Amino acid sequence: MAMHSPLPPRDGVGATRLRVPRTGPWETIADYVVSRFGHVDPDTLRARFERGEVVGRDGAALSIRSPLGAADFIWYYREPPVEREIPFDIEILHQDDDLVVIDKPHFLPTTPSGRFLQNSALVRLRNRLDNPDLTPIHRLDRHTAGLVMFSARPQTRGAYQTLFERREVEKEYEAISHPPTEAPEFPLTVRSHIRKERGVLRVQEIPDAAPNAETVIELISADARMLRTRLRPHTGQMHQLRVHLASIGAGIRNDPFYPELLPEAPDDFTKPLQLLARELRFVDPLSGDQRVFTTRLDLSGA
Repeated sequence: MAMHSPLPPRDGVGATRLRVPRTGPWETIADYVVSRFGHVDPDTLRARFERGEVVGRDGAALSIRSPLGAADFIWYYREPPVEREIPFDIEILHQDDDLVVIDKPHFLPTTPSGRFLQNSALVRLRNRLDNPDLTPIHRLDRHTAGLVMFSARPQTRGAYQTLFERREVEKEYEAISHPPTEAPEFPLTVRSHIRKERGVLRVQEIPDAAPNAETVIELISADARMLRTRLRPHTGQMHQLRVHLASIGAGIRNDPFYPELLPEAPDDFTKPLQLLARELRFVDPLSGDQRVFTTRLDLSGA
């Protein structure tokens, strides 16, 4: 069961939770936090305690003198990073009491991560709709554009999450790739075992392992400059579509990870990854109605 945060979201961002050991070489919880985050100025961390910005399960502020063992979990707000503004915004395609569906642009992460906080679809949407309960039901890679569904209230969130867990949502994507040297015969189904190792940027395909990822690839159009395909994933492994297209020699245009990992560089907003989540189709678990959502975005082919 998820642990409820005693602190409400601030500026659309939820508080961070940290587990604190009950014993160790630290006299106070503040001493542990300073040791745990050695890359942060110790005075900055202690100042959070002095301002009453670090709390325990009951929401009561912990002081700079709170001994180790006084709390097993603490909550606090992250210091907002200096962010490069992402000059594209979300578009709300559907909104009701239970569900919000948006078009997420390229480059915008679904949720806060790393150097992106306010520049995330979740935080922007929470602030726009003044709804701290908004939670993504699924996610898109930061580099991928298109449809994302959000739960609007906790009471019905599980019903929609179960749709994805049971693979009862039909998802359709579109991609523009570099033409392969030898064009395969379409439609084709690609199956492989995809694994994400901790600390490694790219996922790996494990040749001898049982497949855990499957994608049906259909041809939309092809010429000497580009290959346009429709993708129907039957599973939802990380980077699955990008890996499967690269595996048939049709790496997606402007993909910095596959088939080759390119050196890290600032985002070039003129060259988005040519991958788009185009359609979501499912039977609504609350009404029983067939629901279909279609993106209003298009791929530029740049």
